[in-house]
Amino acid sequence: MSTVALYCKNNKQFYDVERGTSVLDFYKKTGVQLQYPVIAARVNYKVQDLRYVIYKPKDVEFIDMTCSDGMRVYVRTLCMVMACAVNELYPQWDLRIEFPISKGYFCTLRDHKGAKIEVQPEMIAAIKARMQRIIDENRPVEVEEKQTKVVMQLFREHHDNESTLLETLGNPYCRFFRIGDFIDYYNGVLMPSTGYLNIFDLVSLYDNMLLQIPCRQAPGRLEDFVEQDKMFGIFKEFIGWNKLLKIHNVGEFNKACKNNRSFEMIKLSEALHEKKVAQIADMVAAREPRPRFILISGPSSSGKTTFSKRLSIQLMVNGIRPVALSLDNYFVNRDDTPRDENGDWDFEHLHAIDIPLLQEHLKQLLNGETIKVPTYNFETGKREYRGETLQLEPDTIVVLEGLHALNPELLPDIPESATFKIFVSPMTTINLDNHNWIPTADIRLIRRIVRDYRYRGYSARDTIARCPSVRRGEEKWIYPFQENADTMFNSALIFELAVLKRHAEPMLQEVPKYCDEYGEAHRLLNFLSYFESIPEKEIPPTSFLREFVGGSSFRY
Repeated sequence: MSTVALYCKNNKQFYDVERGTSVLDFYKKTGVQLQYPVIAARVNYKVQDLRYVIYKPKDVEFIDMTCSDGMRVYVRTLCMVMACAVNELYPQWDLRIEFPISKGYFCTLRDHKGAKIEVQPEMIAAIKARMQRIIDENRPVEVEEKQTKVVMQLFREHHDNESTLLETLGNPYCRFFRIGDFIDYYNGVLMPSTGYLNIFDLVSLYDNMLLQIPCRQAPGRLEDFVEQDKMFGIFKEFIGWNKLLKIHNVGEFNKACKNNRSFEMIKLSEALHEKKVAQIADMVAAREPRPRFILISGPSSSGKTTFSKRLSIQLMVNGIRPVALSLDNYFVNRDDTPRDENGDWDFEHLHAIDIPLLQEHLKQLLNGETIKVPTYNFETGKREYRGETLQLEPDTIVVLEGLHALNPELLPDIPESATFKIFVSPMTTINLDNHNWIPTADIRLIRRIVRDYRYRGYSARDTIARCPSVRRGEEKWIYPFQENADTMFNSALIFELAVLKRHAEPMLQEVPKYCDEYGEAHRLLNFLSYFESIPEKEIPPTSFLREFVGGSSFRY
């Protein structure tokens, strides 16, 4: 009987195993013990489920929920269990997993025509109980692959909109999942059976449901619930915008592109963005007393710079003269920058900013004094002064943009009445289908890959490698303060991934197949494959997307 050599990255040992061994059987053979139960593996850096059968030499790394790939597998499986529970209890309705919020996932029930169902507390209790029953019964989660036309017909018989997505992908065969008689589609692997799920909750939120998931840093408990009323309002607003576009998922988007509606989508989406920016400028102008500082914050690649420039134009329409001031100018000298747990410079840290100098300058501006504006030289890592000065006139307002602009520690001595705070981020506008959402972090990562490759000389591999550190900084220094904002702006555009696709794909394809970053590059390539590509020639030069793909009329 032939054998194959497998390398286990967890314990750095080689094993000779029978050809055709599953990942789960190999795991049992190694005796590896993770901090939490193993739920999947990276096989040659690509995530595979525990049933994956190995016939050739491979590198294998077992993963649990403490890594992002493992948490995705857990959450996908949990979502399928919830969809199965709804199907068993209320077959006349569909579950729609709308968007992530409050450290969970906001879910609604709809009839087969898309009308929203009023969710009662007893219905939530029933769904939660049925989910727990499905988990306790440890039902197998089967994987099947058939001709796409056959799978589409199966979904149509179940009144499911996955058929629209599958129809637009053009693949002759596709994979789907089954729990008993219930079938579903997911854009990644799931766990082998429902019994692997050990923690979740389902609670009422905004007259609908919130699916609560484990905390990635401590999977033995749930994520802490966070009130995000303003964020919820922004998501609701964009759902309304999608109704204007008559597009609710990527399948419908792809059909619209094939029917030459991309021009219409671009024009309407850009007009809605401009209308929202103008509304925010009106809010600033109407505030009494008038703010002297507009504070704009958001995570990396959220479009803060373009937003500040477009807002400045709308402020001028209101008779306000804006002047730009970037927090980046107040970086401490590189030798004084805090370091992270790996000893690398931590530029996301609050104290990477010279807070005392910034506070002194803003106080001087409020008192009518003139300040010498610093400039940070990113090549030398030192602060410079190039003769630029600033003094506030009666009609002047400072537009201060940066990662930490909403952190209360930044400007503790500046009166609240003197500031107007805005949080900017690309929040998901549409989902792939009813049960597969588009993570906002993926939109920002793809934006950043394209921008860093074009303008900063970084490869996609470089950007992916820095991503965990950037996200840790965002979780610590940005997201806890987003609800401090007076208002929020969603910089996502419904068509942007269809445009970014043609830029990002060749960059991601350059990532070597045998490095830690390859798994993420492969996942993003698979994600982008769901979108019909569209040209960018119709995108206006003031669009947020131009900050990343080029062709902007703004100077950055």
